[in-house]
Amino acid sequence: MVEPQLVTVRPWTTAVVHDVVPLTGLRDFYDVSFHSVVQTIAAQQRAIMSPAFGLYRGEPGDLLDVEVGFATERPVVPQARVVAGSLPGGAVARTTHFGGFDGIAEAWDRLGAWLAEQNLRPAAHRWEVYVTDPAPDIDPADLRTELNWPLVLADGDR
Repeated sequence: MVEPQLVTVRPWTTAVVHDVVPLTGLRDFYDVSFHSVVQTIAAQQRAIMSPAFGLYRGEPGDLLDVEVGFATERPVVPQARVVAGSLPGGAVARTTHFGGFDGIAEAWDRLGAWLAEQNLRPAAHRWEVYVTDPAPDIDPADLRTELNWPLVLADGDR
């Protein structure tokens, strides 16, 4: 994991599928959802502006409130399960995890510990950007995932 840093990000318009899914069904949810989002973006002639991402709300557990998709240059028109969404702008703690997805929970824990050491308060949502496309034949050691955890500032702004 790369040493965390504080960055300011701009908000993004996104095309996403949102659901509450069991942890055991997360991989299938991602696979089906990304396929649907890519089809919708292409059919509506929108441009993809980012790698794939997964946005999580609330504390992780057996059920996950998650939306997956891509940043787009303009909103999509809702189609089937694909809707327009957004990634927030503002202050974010960011790090990069190198390796397989089985190590991401530990990377999030380390980022949370770093935030506590810095006396920073994380928001209830966070997102992962899948910088490396997780193709079936890729060596998991070659995967790179960017972790982004927005901060709650003293006045309650993010």
